[in-house]
Amino acid sequence: MHSELLSFQAVGYAYPDGRRLSERFPAMRREALNDLTVSVKEGSAIALLGGNGAGKSTFLQLCNGLLVPDSGVILWEGLPMDRSRAGLARLRSQVGLLFQDPDDQLFAGTLFQDVAFGPLNQGLSKDQVRRRTERALSLCGLSEFSDLPPHVLSHGMRKRAALAGVLAMQPRLLLLDEPTAGLDPVSEDSLMEVLRTLVAEGTAVVLSTHDLEFAQCWAKEAMVLSHGRLVAFGDAKRSLSDDDFLVSCGLRRPRPLRAPSPAAGSGFV
Repeated sequence: MHSELLSFQAVGYAYPDGRRLSERFPAMRREALNDLTVSVKEGSAIALLGGNGAGKSTFLQLCNGLLVPDSGVILWEGLPMDRSRAGLARLRSQVGLLFQDPDDQLFAGTLFQDVAFGPLNQGLSKDQVRRRTERALSLCGLSEFSDLPPHVLSHGMRKRAALAGVLAMQPRLLLLDEPTAGLDPVSEDSLMEVLRTLVAEGTAVVLSTHDLEFAQCWAKEAMVLSHGRLVAFGDAKRSLSDDDFLVSCGLRRPRPLRAPSPAAGSGFV
């Protein structure tokens, strides 16, 4: 077992479509990530933060092999990421990515079939698929809805359904892109408990969010990006308690100036 699962070494990525198009159309080039060096260890609970356009979604898609870096190296368990078809299939069985919109991931006729799809494609036996699917549905509080079509579920339940589909693969690294967006407080608390259970079992979790309160309550570490660069990576509570730093990264609005104090002698009557 490697304590370090994933490592970025001086990784860069530019839009549109990486180096291929940005070299042809340099005026369109936009650096999404620049010289990023960072590691994710087993059992990590990392909140990935940054303003819009900071590079959070790009980072997650590079972790999962959906994007290819323009520069630098990405290592999985100490070896360069294998980008062959079989290599990416193995990687994605261990690195699960939950997109922000659950409808990007739900497609089957019933919830059970949707969650079982990943394990089935891993070549597992029917009993193994059933056990994984039932556990994932139970973790996400969806067992009683397993026979329903996903499209009849509420937005929050579809988010949990998409998460269950990723969890059924039993990934060693779980990546979540804005999972709290659109959730009510009860659903957020439920998600937090699921993530705490996974981390306690040794799963590494990286979660992008703008919800500082959620990040402070759940994360052990905060990884903060600003304009594609890593500006902080460390203890979450300490990193997220510096208001001036958060404002500089586009994570918190500056506090409004207080109204001037009443003139002396003009107190309330």
